[in-house]
Amino acid sequence: MLEQLKIIYPNALAWPFGDSAELANQLAALVIAGKKVASCGSLQSWSADALKPQPGGYNIILNGENQPVCVIRTTGLFLTRFDRVTPEMAMLEGEGDLSLDHWKREHQRFFQQEGYFQPDMELIFETFQLVEVI
Repeated sequence: MLEQLKIIYPNALAWPFGDSAELANQLAALVIAGKKVASCGSLQSWSADALKPQPGGYNIILNGENQPVCVIRTTGLFLTRFDRVTPEMAMLEGEGDLSLDHWKREHQRFFQQEGYFQPDMELIFETFQLVEVI
């Protein structure tokens, strides 16, 4: 299936959200439901990746079993800091109770595990639209 999608969406990146199979499944379900239309990552981690999402580019989202579940298209990328994320930005990520407090707690945990957390750390914030559910 992934190879067929790569033919339909040449140059598409394929990846799961989150840091566990369970979280990948939860976040992919939020994208499919239309509740999650944004994501973010540390600038440090993003800079280290050889392949990066680009505005207008397609991404094949994988579930916790590394199977494709949907395709998204990046609509925007911008630089911000962890301590400057707004309640509106947190809501776009569609997670938990949609609050900034929940966003901060879960993202701090994620970035600490990644080894990059600082309150003023730089983030790449990505917005996207759902293109296709597989």
